[in-house]
Amino acid sequence: MGGSERTIVWFRRDLRIDDNPALAAAARDGSVLPVFIWCPAEEGRFYPGRCSRWWLKESLAHLGKSLEALGCPLVLIRAEESTLAALLQCVHSIGATRVVYNRLYDPISLVRDDKIKNELLGLGISMQSFNGDLLYEPWEIYDENGHAFTTFNMYWEKCMGLPTEISPSLAPWRLVPVPGIENLHGSSVDNLALESSKDEESSNALLSRAWSPGWHNAEKTLGDFVCHGLLDYSKDRMKVAGTTTSLLSPYFHYGEVSIRKVYQLVRMQQIKWENEGKSEAGESVNLFLRSIGLREYSRYMCFNFPFTHERSLLGNLKHYPWRVDEDRFKFWRQGMTGYPLVDAGMRELWATGWTHNRIRVIVSSFAVKFLLIPWTWGMKYFWDVLLDADIESDILGWQYISGSLPDGHELGRLDNPEVQGQKYDPDGEYVRTWIPELARMPAEWVHHPWDAPNSILEVAGVELGLNYPMPIVELHTARECLDDAISTMWQLDTAEKLAEFDGEVVEDNLSHIKSFDIPRVVLKELSPSAPHCDQKVPTADGRNHELQPKELHGLNKQTICVDLIRASKMEDTGSVANSPVSRKRSGSSCAFDVPSFSSSVEVQSQNQHPGGAFVGSSRYILQKTERDCAGKAEDDDSADSGTSISRPSKKPA
Repeated sequence: MGGSERTIVWFRRDLRIDDNPALAAAARDGSVLPVFIWCPAEEGRFYPGRCSRWWLKESLAHLGKSLEALGCPLVLIRAEESTLAALLQCVHSIGATRVVYNRLYDPISLVRDDKIKNELLGLGISMQSFNGDLLYEPWEIYDENGHAFTTFNMYWEKCMGLPTEISPSLAPWRLVPVPGIENLHGSSVDNLALESSKDEESSNALLSRAWSPGWHNAEKTLGDFVCHGLLDYSKDRMKVAGTTTSLLSPYFHYGEVSIRKVYQLVRMQQIKWENEGKSEAGESVNLFLRSIGLREYSRYMCFNFPFTHERSLLGNLKHYPWRVDEDRFKFWRQGMTGYPLVDAGMRELWATGWTHNRIRVIVSSFAVKFLLIPWTWGMKYFWDVLLDADIESDILGWQYISGSLPDGHELGRLDNPEVQGQKYDPDGEYVRTWIPELARMPAEWVHHPWDAPNSILEVAGVELGLNYPMPIVELHTARECLDDAISTMWQLDTAEKLAEFDGEVVEDNLSHIKSFDIPRVVLKELSPSAPHCDQKVPTADGRNHELQPKELHGLNKQTICVDLIRASKMEDTGSVANSPVSRKRSGSSCAFDVPSFSSSVEVQSQNQHPGGAFVGSSRYILQKTERDCAGKAEDDDSADSGTSISRPSKKPA
C-alpha cells in the first residue's frame, strides 16, 4: 500500500470484500474512497422491485460494516440528478486521481458507464475497469468464423475447452481512507429510501426470516451447499418443494459472491470426491456448473446482442401476433388461471419473491404459449417481483421459453400443466401450500380438480368457478390458438421476404425465405489484413463515429465487426453497447407498466418495415440479419418438462 493514488472505488453489483478486483487494485495503490450511488431517476423502467430493493439495502448495510472494520467507511449517496454528477462531486471533494469499478454487461449499464468514462477521462481522471463478474469476457468466446455464438451448448463447450485462469484477488486486510472524506455528505442506508415504511413493517419483515443478505452470508450459503447439497444436486434439483437448489442467485445478482470462487470451490470438491471414489458426484458438479454457464451466457447474449431486452433474437418473431390481453395477464399474475401448479407458482412468487427454477419455466411457458402474452410483459413482471431479479438472466429465460432463440423451446411446444404437476409435485404438497382453496383435495385430483367427482369437490370444499376458477383456457383451444399464431407469423414473414426480392424468386432464395433469421456479430476478424475495429457506444444523436460495420458482400449479409481489445490490455473497458435505451412507459392503465413496444408495436404493426421497429439500442447493432437455416436444437430439459401437447407446427410451405 505504498502508492500515492487517491482512488474512488465505485461499487455497483459487486457488494463484497473477497475477490473484488477493483477494491484490491485500489487498496494496493494508495488511499481509498468506497462509494455506492443510488440514482432512482436513471433506473427507468428497470427500477428494481420491492424485494430486490430490500436485498440491496441489507447488503449495503453488511458491506458498510465490513469496510468500516477495514478502516474505510462506505459512502452512500442518493443522487437526484445523475450518477455522473455524484461521482464528479466525489472527485472534486477529495481530489481523486482515479476511479475504479468492476464491469457490468447489460446494455443499460454499458451506456451509462461509457458516458461517465468519457466525461471523467476528459477531465484527466484515470478510469480503470475490471472483470469481477465472469469467468470469460463476452468478447473472448467466438466460433471458428469469429462470430458470436447464438446457442448455449456450443458456447459452453467452447468455454470448457479453454484454459481457465482462476486466481481470485485476495481480500485487503486494511484500507487507508482518503484525506478529505469529511467533505463528503453521504446518506445513511435508510435515507437512500430503498424501501417504504409500509414495506419495512409488513412484507419485508417476512423476507428477513428466510434470507440473510450480505457477502459473508453468501459465502456461508455457498459453503453449506457445496458440503451438503451439491452431491445430490442432480437428483434433487427438480423437486419443487423444499430447499433443493443452491439458493445463491440473489447473492450472484448483487455480486456478494465471486463466480470465480464458486467455480474453484466446486472443482476442488469434485476432485476430493473423486479421490474418495464418489464417481456419481461428476453429474451433479457438471449440472451445477452448467447453471453457472447459463448465467455467463446471459451476459454474453446481452453484451453482443444488446437489443434482446426489447426484441426476440430471432428476427422472424417481429411478426408474431402476441395477444395484448391485460385481463388474462392479470389472472396469470394473481395465480387465478385455474391450473393449480401454475397458480401455486405465481402466488408463491408474489408472496415471497422467490420460486423454484422449474416453476419459473412452467409459469412463463404457460404465459407465452397458453395465453400468448408477450414475453416482454412476463420478463418485466419477473423483474418487478423476484428477489433475485436479474436483467440478463430474465432476458435469456424468457427468450428461451418463448422460442425466441435458435436453441429455445420449439415455437409449437405446449406443455400440459396437469402432467407437469403430477411429475414435479406428485403428492400435491406444493399446490396445497400455496392454494388453500385446494388444501383438502386428494393427490389424485389436486392437479386437475375440474375432473374430480362432485362428491370429492364437496368434501374438499371446492366450488369451481366460485372459490377456485375454472381453467382460463382449455388445452385444445390453447393448441389451436398457438398453431394459428405460428402460421400467421410465418405468413407475414414470408410475405416480407418475398417483397424484398421484388418478385424475382429463384430456388436459391427459397431456403432463406423458409429459415430463421439469426443475427451475426463478428467478434474477431480472422483475415490478417482486416482493419482493427473497436466497438464503442454510439453518440446520443444515433451516429456512431467509432463503430465501423464490416460489410460482407452477398445476399443479405451484413455483420458488425467488434474485434475488441482484450481486457488485460485495456486502460478502461471497450464497451459493446447501445445508444440510450428508450425508457418510455406504457400508456395503458394496467396494474403495472409493461414495456411500451411489447404490446402495440409488435402486435399492431406487423406489416411495418423491420427497420421501423428498431428502437434506441437496437438501431445500430442490427442493420440487417444474415439469414441462416437453423434447425431448432432439442431442448435440454425436454425430458423434464412434462408431456408436450403437440401437433405439427404450421410452417411456410
